[in-house]
Amino acid sequence: VQLQASGGGLVQAGGSLRLSCVASGRTFINYYMGWFRQAPGKEREFVAGIRWGGGGTYLADSVKGRFTISRDNAKNTVYLQMNSLKSDDTAVYYCAARVLTGSSYDLWGQGTQVTVSS
Repeated sequence: VQLQASGGGLVQAGGSLRLSCVASGRTFINYYMGWFRQAPGKEREFVAGIRWGGGGTYLADSVKGRFTISRDNAKNTVYLQMNSLKSDDTAVYYCAARVLTGSSYDLWGQGTQVTVSS
């Protein structure tokens, strides 16, 4: 059972990146998927979330209007489309999963570095 995050890289301010999180090893239909990020010296921040089985999405105020979270059930993949990137978006991004009835994320991907140059 694992989550595999990818898609990070170095991009100029104003640019775009799309992160992918491939889930494998179990059925995730009753899971809520989240994207988190952690910048150096800062606490981990919840960025976006989506219910694997359908429903609404959640975006943190800091990324609303710039980021979009989506999923492709056929590919077992959750995406984070990041547009209009700012230097403040520089961080390691992690995908994570929790059961819908749970309060904590019990499965984490390995993280992918996003660096935005100004």
